[in-house]
Amino acid sequence: MRRPIVAVAVAMGLLVTVPAPAPAGAPEPGPTSAQQALATVQHLLDPATSLARRSATGRPEVSLAMRDLFAALPRLDAGDRRTAHGLFARPTDGASDRLGDGYTVAAHRKCRNHLCIHWVPTTADAPPSKAWVDTNLTFMNKVWRTEIRKLGYRKPIPDKHRGGNAKFDVYLKELGSRGIYGYCTPERRAPGQKWLASGYCVLDNDFAEAQYGAPPKQSLRVTAAHEFFHAIQFAYDYGEDPWLMESTATWMEERVADDVNDNRQYLPYGQVGAPGRPLDLFNRQGFNQYGNWTFFEYLSTRFGTGVVKQVWTRAGAYPGAGHQYSTTAVKGILEHHGGFERVYRSFAAANTTPGHVYPEGNAWPTAPVAATWTLTKDAPRQESRIAIDHLSSRNIEVKPDPGLQDKRWKLRVVVDGPRGRTEPAAYVVSRTKHGVDHTPVRLNREGEGRALVGFSTRRVSWTKVVLVNASTRFSCWHRTSWSCQGRARDDDQKFALTVVAVRPK
Repeated sequence: MRRPIVAVAVAMGLLVTVPAPAPAGAPEPGPTSAQQALATVQHLLDPATSLARRSATGRPEVSLAMRDLFAALPRLDAGDRRTAHGLFARPTDGASDRLGDGYTVAAHRKCRNHLCIHWVPTTADAPPSKAWVDTNLTFMNKVWRTEIRKLGYRKPIPDKHRGGNAKFDVYLKELGSRGIYGYCTPERRAPGQKWLASGYCVLDNDFAEAQYGAPPKQSLRVTAAHEFFHAIQFAYDYGEDPWLMESTATWMEERVADDVNDNRQYLPYGQVGAPGRPLDLFNRQGFNQYGNWTFFEYLSTRFGTGVVKQVWTRAGAYPGAGHQYSTTAVKGILEHHGGFERVYRSFAAANTTPGHVYPEGNAWPTAPVAATWTLTKDAPRQESRIAIDHLSSRNIEVKPDPGLQDKRWKLRVVVDGPRGRTEPAAYVVSRTKHGVDHTPVRLNREGEGRALVGFSTRRVSWTKVVLVNASTRFSCWHRTSWSCQGRARDDDQKFALTVVAVRPK
């Protein structure tokens, strides 16, 4: 589910944190997590729960909360399982919805090409006009053509005519009062396939600007692109790590509705705006997983949009797919592009000057720095020790004092990082009169390395040293919100950085 950025109150006791379900080959969630999954979905979808209470808990992701509950179904007792099945009821199931959230009048259906739109002509769930129904149907078919025909992703798993025919079903329903744009949910496991499932989607009935703060068609376009990609993901592996599911769904908005740019609101929370937060963190009360669509934007800018599909194919749980979890899948694909460590350090460096790397980067914020040092003739040296968690980075800005005008001035960068098996990396980025220079710092097996770059004020405005922890080592299946539900083995890695302004004779 896409969601706007809202003020998140301190009172977090309204919602329990739900561990992500396990990717293929992982242990099933335990009874406690199954009950938590049920409680979370009840909280999210209960009409009696006010928008204010949802806002106080950050309004967690509905699509993935439904996914969590779907994965937990086998662990629920008979009574809770009946309740859960009621939560998966479609709006056209009417009174079968145990939260009383079904349509209360007979629904209409209009189908074209690959999809059907379902709606009601009266009650609060009614769309504003038949023209709006046509708009939804037309655009949903465009989403299908773009994501499946053009980009080549797998079709959603067939639902065995649950909506009246073999086409994919989308329901229009009043969701704005709950602060929800829309969601897609898995519904039935594919025969003989544990981690593949059919599904359906629910979108707001009108996307009223008064509720969503944007023109209705814009909200529809980005929501449809994002949510339908979740339905596609259910045909790859509905148990995949949630950071991969959300970041690539947000990336997909750029492929389908590039001009809307709604996903820019999340940039301060991903690694463009917060490089010290790990790439694979999924935070139900935060937005970093949405902001990290930029990682896949970087990959697709360098290697083509097909690279994201390659990741999903390697992560997929269907016959012939890779059956790998998120970071392992990404790492395997990037072995063909110079290796994960090199690509990830380049990504971290790119975020210090997004306007020079990303197609729309001039409109983005610049990755912040942890410190800014100015070197002078009298104080030409600075040093510091910095701790960095896995799949994250820190930036140090170094500026030459106006007195360093001689063209011979250089900046010596010395890095003493952790041992090489933990994948430390470093990069130097310099803003010059002619543009931006990028200089990788080669680290040896002990994590030590150095570089020498120009530092005269006649040429250089600033230099940023990018320190990177590119570790993808995990101890898996601990029911966390990281890759493979695991614990990172290389967090809090210490880097010593020394910079010295030198003037060779």
